[in-house]
Amino acid sequence: MKIIFTIIIVLVIAVGFVFIYQKFTDDDEVDKTIAVEEEIEADVENREELETPSTITGEETEEVDLKILRTKEIMVTDGVQHSVDLKEIMSGGPPKDGIPSIDNPKFISIDEADEWLKDEEPGISFSRGDVHKFYPYQILVWHELVNDTVDGERILVTYCPLCLSGFIFDPLVQDERVEFGTSGKLWKSNLVMYDRKTDLLWSLSLGEAIMGEMTGTKLTVLPSDQIRYKNWKQVHPNGQILSRSTGATRFYGRSPYGDYFSVTSLALQLVGGQRDDRLPPGAFIFGIVINDKAKAYLVEAIKDKGELEDEFEGTNLLLRYEKELDVVRVFKKLSDGTLERINPFSNFWFSWVAVHPQTELYK
Repeated sequence: MKIIFTIIIVLVIAVGFVFIYQKFTDDDEVDKTIAVEEEIEADVENREELETPSTITGEETEEVDLKILRTKEIMVTDGVQHSVDLKEIMSGGPPKDGIPSIDNPKFISIDEADEWLKDEEPGISFSRGDVHKFYPYQILVWHELVNDTVDGERILVTYCPLCLSGFIFDPLVQDERVEFGTSGKLWKSNLVMYDRKTDLLWSLSLGEAIMGEMTGTKLTVLPSDQIRYKNWKQVHPNGQILSRSTGATRFYGRSPYGDYFSVTSLALQLVGGQRDDRLPPGAFIFGIVINDKAKAYLVEAIKDKGELEDEFEGTNLLLRYEKELDVVRVFKKLSDGTLERINPFSNFWFSWVAVHPQTELYK
């Protein structure tokens, strides 16, 4: 009887060990990309010790000699320039480069991608000349940044799964196009990047440096689309798709954040108590900033209307629903009547309004 009892105990312990092992190993790949709440809370407490920043104004600004397009005041704390409250720059969980950027992207044909990429899956598309590329969310969700080269010129593909922010920058830093990496930090629930030339911090949601000697310097946003794979490939049958051969082992096809288009409770927590009930937190908007003033456009409202002409801060805008692609595009209407495409900042509403609390809204 004792032998049977001993065997049962051993089996229970073994099963428990296997369960715990699978739990930790299976969740590790997922959890390491998600912000850890305890780390965030500790990070906030540590930052309470920072001294109150001073603001650079008047002659002090001229002494800094920055070439900037400023959307926020520049402050100095312990000799470090910054444009956002340092207590709001939080740990996202993984360390610097813990979410690895894709620095040597490989691309495959539509026929090859069709083996694993479903028609309804979303991604970011970019075109330059005769080159047309599609970057699937199922890959971007694990890497967030792609340092790519198109037609001989470097571009930076960005994606923040917490805020549904996805756009492409011209990564020009001090007259050189450079690589960017993930900093392991978040600001207002959105990705904070660093450039590999100066090691300074850049906010994805602002598209500008928020800490360091280049604070306030903005990156140019290049035209791109957040689009479904089926719509993109119908228009670009010879296009190229980012390959899963990234050099990293990840659960491609499975998102650690759940549904791409749903807001997580963690994302809302990271912006604190800021709320704006003009739209649901997960409403998808396009945002623009002109003369330091912000305006958001509810994407579904533009789709319903088909086309909208708007004047904002002295700029004539045209927002148009491209039915074949199922995307909304934004243009600046020039004085001669021609259209110049501009790229807005795409965001969940909660993220946009956290960064731009005084934003105007079309819905």
